[in-house]
Amino acid sequence: MKHSIQSLLAVSTLSTLLASCGGDKKAPEAVTNDDVILHAWSWSFDTIAANMKNIADAGFDYVQTSPANTCYVGEGGGMALYSQPGDSVTGKWYYYYQPIDWKIGNYLLGDRDQFKAMCDSAAKYGVKVIVDVLPNHTAVDHTAVTADLDSAVGGHDKLFHANGLNDIIDYNDRYQCTTGKMGGLPDVNTENPDFQYYYMKYVNDLIACGARGFRYDTAKHIGLPSDPLDSLAERNNFWDIATGREPIRDITLSMPDSLFIYGEVLQDKNVKEDEYAEYMSLTASAYGHALRNALVNHNYYADSLASWHHKADPTKLVTWVESHDTYANQHESAGISDELIREGYVFLTARQNGVPLFFSRPAGSTRDNYWGNNRVGARGNDEFMNPEVVAVNKFRHAMHGQPESIFVSDNGAVIEVARGNKGVALINIGEEQASIDLPTTLKDGEYVDKVHDTTFKVKDGKISGVLTPLTSYIIYSVCLLYTSPS
Repeated sequence: MKHSIQSLLAVSTLSTLLASCGGDKKAPEAVTNDDVILHAWSWSFDTIAANMKNIADAGFDYVQTSPANTCYVGEGGGMALYSQPGDSVTGKWYYYYQPIDWKIGNYLLGDRDQFKAMCDSAAKYGVKVIVDVLPNHTAVDHTAVTADLDSAVGGHDKLFHANGLNDIIDYNDRYQCTTGKMGGLPDVNTENPDFQYYYMKYVNDLIACGARGFRYDTAKHIGLPSDPLDSLAERNNFWDIATGREPIRDITLSMPDSLFIYGEVLQDKNVKEDEYAEYMSLTASAYGHALRNALVNHNYYADSLASWHHKADPTKLVTWVESHDTYANQHESAGISDELIREGYVFLTARQNGVPLFFSRPAGSTRDNYWGNNRVGARGNDEFMNPEVVAVNKFRHAMHGQPESIFVSDNGAVIEVARGNKGVALINIGEEQASIDLPTTLKDGEYVDKVHDTTFKVKDGKISGVLTPLTSYIIYSVCLLYTSPS
């Protein structure tokens, strides 16, 4: 007996999904997320601009940059992703996560003119730019912040929360979490109106240059209206200002209705996911962990993938197999093969909801050498252009309005994501060849997938065929017009 895990779609509509698309009554459209994000981690602005056609051709709607703010110059300005003692080139990728001012441009990624040129290139190819922003903290060496920043916020002592130089001891204590020093990074008083005014000028300048979205780093460390107040704050109103709900003096967030904003709200025991979700989309960090567990065990059933593990509606989730943090910090995901990461991404992207993010690993990286060619600014490896990645990105766009059904083989190695009766993605996360006979929503007939030209047969509501290990297949119904990726 095969297993079936249905989506949120009511069972009563299944008969409509199974109907032929040639002249039958059209099924009502389901609410779907259609966009996909390429995280061009540590690529320079010039490198992103030079690769914009590749990004667009690969089917990505957004490209996410690393932080654009003025940052601490570490290790003499070395450009290594991560240097070890004795390396000929020094540097660390994370210095751009240590702001010393909120103006566009840093030594790692490029200046304001280069940022604008990248955004102009994105607009030319129909790609939108998401910028990683981090108002929550400064550089570890907070004496390095610029005189302009100190002056703008009313003096250096006004830049931080009263608790801002004290380490967080209990991350589930909301006062500590939203006002204390995280990982040695002093906590900015994001409730200081002078800081808010200065920060929003930076955000609106990014938008004026062409940015069309933001990822808020360490978002769960910025207080919500219901959180305890720092003694130097009158209101926890940062998110109302940052998302355009209210102005700060004469400044309001530019074009709020045209922006995609999401927050890195890593899940834990006392995180107010539902309240954060009132302001923006959120990272589905727990789901990423569950998916990686299933992948490394080559078994869908090794963890719970039927639930999103999140309080927010799935339409408001940003999903990933891995993030730059899971790869570069504790290397939680860095040992997983490129092939498994790719199959996990195909699974996420074929689904009805969530906005999938594809993390670009360093060029030349291996499972023994996570840093690869070890240079900030360089393009990542070629995985973002892999034919399976390209095919599933385009499949996602073509499946607009189509509800999902998920079917899984008994041993958990093969996953079928069916979208209405318009198409399916078949994903073998196993290490062995697999012969399948799974339920499907496709009409009876013979189908050839768009990536590997492999033939599958559908008869009496079952799809059969043979899948290569660690491989995915994208199939469209004959009644859906589709152009195969070149």
